[in-house]
Amino acid sequence: MAADPLPSFPPGFLWGVATSAHQIEGAADLRERSVWDVFEARPGSIADGSTAAVACDSFHRHREDVELLAGLGVDAYRFSVSWPRVDSPGGLDHYDRLVDDLLAAGVRPVPTLFHWDLPASLDWLERDTAARFAGYVERVAGRLGDRVHSWLTLNEPAEHTILGHALGVHAPGRTLMFDALPAAHHQLLAHGLAVRALRAAGAADIGIANSHGPTWPLSDREEDLAAADLYDAVMNRAFSDPVLLGSYPDGLAELMPGDVEADLKVISEPIDRYGVNYYAPSLVGAPTGEDSAYGTLEVPARLPFSLHDIEGRPRTAFGWPVVPEGLTEVLTGLRDRYGDRLPPVTITENGCSYPGLDDQDRIAYLDSHLRALHRALEAGVDVRGYFVWSLLDNYEWAEGYQQRFGLVHVDFDSPERTRTPKASYAWLRDRLRDALRARR
Repeated sequence: MAADPLPSFPPGFLWGVATSAHQIEGAADLRERSVWDVFEARPGSIADGSTAAVACDSFHRHREDVELLAGLGVDAYRFSVSWPRVDSPGGLDHYDRLVDDLLAAGVRPVPTLFHWDLPASLDWLERDTAARFAGYVERVAGRLGDRVHSWLTLNEPAEHTILGHALGVHAPGRTLMFDALPAAHHQLLAHGLAVRALRAAGAADIGIANSHGPTWPLSDREEDLAAADLYDAVMNRAFSDPVLLGSYPDGLAELMPGDVEADLKVISEPIDRYGVNYYAPSLVGAPTGEDSAYGTLEVPARLPFSLHDIEGRPRTAFGWPVVPEGLTEVLTGLRDRYGDRLPPVTITENGCSYPGLDDQDRIAYLDSHLRALHRALEAGVDVRGYFVWSLLDNYEWAEGYQQRFGLVHVDFDSPERTRTPKASYAWLRDRLRDALRARR
């Protein structure tokens, strides 16, 4: 199947790949410290004991990456801007050069303004961080806004809240459980303030990248249904409802800080595109009294739900089940829930971790998910683009360099961080050539 032509996508459909600053840039000595630098210094925090101080060294080698993008034939490149780098002298110069080089190569720059690397001096539990974020966004838009026309405010505030502030397995390493929710609210407030700042700078294409996966109840027992509904509210609807409806799911608004009603008016500022990051569904049941796991993530028994393996599915190297039809379910579910309140959708991340250069499993994964995406288009969902995660093998957060999501292999043992395109790079390049021919 993977060698067959893909279905035809609409004219103007945006094809891209994605990365994030902390995972690829390196050059840590040329920026301020982030919460991830602090977290990585804690013994035992990173599976292989590594840091992102060098990563792919894309700060120094970004022109190699632009050449790879041009060779791949993508329309757009989603990268993130490092707030700690912008806070450093000359920090915006790097993004100036990157944007110019992308445009010269015919690739649209799509910056994400926050992808988890908060300056170490700030804290999402503090309301002032949202206002500080808006000021940072004004600086970035003031420098790049004459050439950048598509923006994403935040990447996956759900994961940054849950993994970083509730469970402690990501930076900043807190284990606050449900007391982490103020960090979610302040990120969403930062999103709304950033939308206003970008509008004031003349931006006309603004979105957010939220993670979404179907929540499947373990059974039709009342307790499993209730646990699955709570999990879905916390992981999915708590981040989409405020943006698209101006409200929180039942029971969550009372757990948020400040004047929530006034904040929701800011959070729900109209946006132009809704970004969806999709990887897999979650199978959720009532608490069992024992820790449960999802891939490498351990879920404490004291939470009011448990996670269960989805049996009978192939798994990525990360242990995540491969469920392409979950992407169709997510997209049609968003359309059904939000109706006219849902802007055009872009898949801002979708990808998988597999080892090796001849990565046929990744090819099969991408092929099956693109076909699932096309089924959502056929069902009437307005999807305008698709970004593969990721262009490069990179620093995979708490996993260090153990997981490889890239279309391009990076030799982390070589000083040059040698880049070698994988079989999946060639496969996608050929599929994009087919799509370009179909446009003509």
